[in-house]
Amino acid sequence: MGSPSSASQLREDPSKPLLHPTSSTRRYRTTLFCSCLVLLALVAVAIASTASSRSASAPTARPPSKLSRPVVIIVSADGFRFGYQFKTQTPNIRQLIAAGTEAEEGLIPVFPSLTFPNHYSIATGLYPPYHGIINNYFTDPVTGDWFTTASHEPHWWLGEPLWQTAAAQGVAAATYFWPGSEVIKGSWTCPPKFCPKYNGSVPFEQRVDTLLGFFDLPSGEIPALMMLYLEQPDLQGHELGPDDPEVTKAVARVDQMIGRLIAGLERRGIFEDVTMIMLGDHGMVGVCRKKTIFLDDLAPWVQIPESWVQSYSPLLAIRPPAEVSSSEVVAKMNEGLSSGKVENGEYLRMFLKEDLPERLHYSASSRIPPIIGMLGEAYTVVQNRTSEFSECGGAHGYDNALFSMRTIFIAHGPRFERGRKIPSFKNVEIYNLVTTILNLNGAPNNGSASFPNSVLLPST
Repeated sequence: MGSPSSASQLREDPSKPLLHPTSSTRRYRTTLFCSCLVLLALVAVAIASTASSRSASAPTARPPSKLSRPVVIIVSADGFRFGYQFKTQTPNIRQLIAAGTEAEEGLIPVFPSLTFPNHYSIATGLYPPYHGIINNYFTDPVTGDWFTTASHEPHWWLGEPLWQTAAAQGVAAATYFWPGSEVIKGSWTCPPKFCPKYNGSVPFEQRVDTLLGFFDLPSGEIPALMMLYLEQPDLQGHELGPDDPEVTKAVARVDQMIGRLIAGLERRGIFEDVTMIMLGDHGMVGVCRKKTIFLDDLAPWVQIPESWVQSYSPLLAIRPPAEVSSSEVVAKMNEGLSSGKVENGEYLRMFLKEDLPERLHYSASSRIPPIIGMLGEAYTVVQNRTSEFSECGGAHGYDNALFSMRTIFIAHGPRFERGRKIPSFKNVEIYNLVTTILNLNGAPNNGSASFPNSVLLPST
């Protein structure tokens, strides 16, 4: 027989491995294993070094150079729609943006996107049902009393605004025409020196200069919180619409006031020490007569007497008599609006307040009428065709999810990173932001406790 093949020789003992490792193979594997360990160690060192380097270079709060404690100034420009900052040259606002932190796509108002509910949400961190100011004008269903923008009785104003929080902890605060600040409640007495009564004829320059003058007081008397309200560009936006040249002029004027404030702080050598927050309460959208819904057009389905209507536009609020079924009124109104027989009817939808989208946070108060109508953007509601209303203008108060209702948020100060852009957020977060900066114990609110740490630089 012939000699066995190589394959046969390799398989002569099936119990042994097919290939036998040689001593050179073992040395190779040992060397490779050691090399891998060394490489892994080097990678670990590199990662640790990078993390340490990043940690060491991460920005932290800038220490004050002159002021002995934190000071926050909040400036509200009423109706400053997000995007207005691009309508004209706004060098001072741009300076704040470049040297501070900006909500890149604007600040989100609470619903309804109206002046008094939003200014008080900024001040308290609460949604309107919880702070009580559910509209600019409304009635108390129990007493029948009307709330107006001149109502300063404390029973209307719930929650704890920033100035009250500060006063309760022995910290001086100053307000200049901020809605709600004239209300005496808790530890807040609205001291004349730091809380003038509203007078819309007071020039913006005088308001800014008054705040700057507070920094000339002895160190221990300087208010740690200052809140300033400016009526523009809201007035021009309502009268002429957001795209009118007069709005552009108003934006430029607001920018001049920001520049005046910055210059005054710089002259005193404290601009970098002071936290300055510029914001608005809501946006603005153009409205015209052709986008109108007339309640009397619903007469074939249901009669809506004028006496039932608490407000028309942009928030339609209806309170029928107790003997009338609100759910039936809503059903009949929606039937008529969706019939195709009511002019612009498809742009209004009626809700029982408890059926409103949860994101609106607009049901948990008896002050809110039981029936709420949500209008499409730029549409209005009036009682009938004889009602008086302008041909065109501007409005706000719509769904706060609409981009046109957004406003601005820009912050500069020791705990705000330079040139940083942050996502949009709701204005109920501002209360916690300010109390954190001022080292105050805040009252319970609807803001997130974690929000300040996501925005502020860590303190040194």
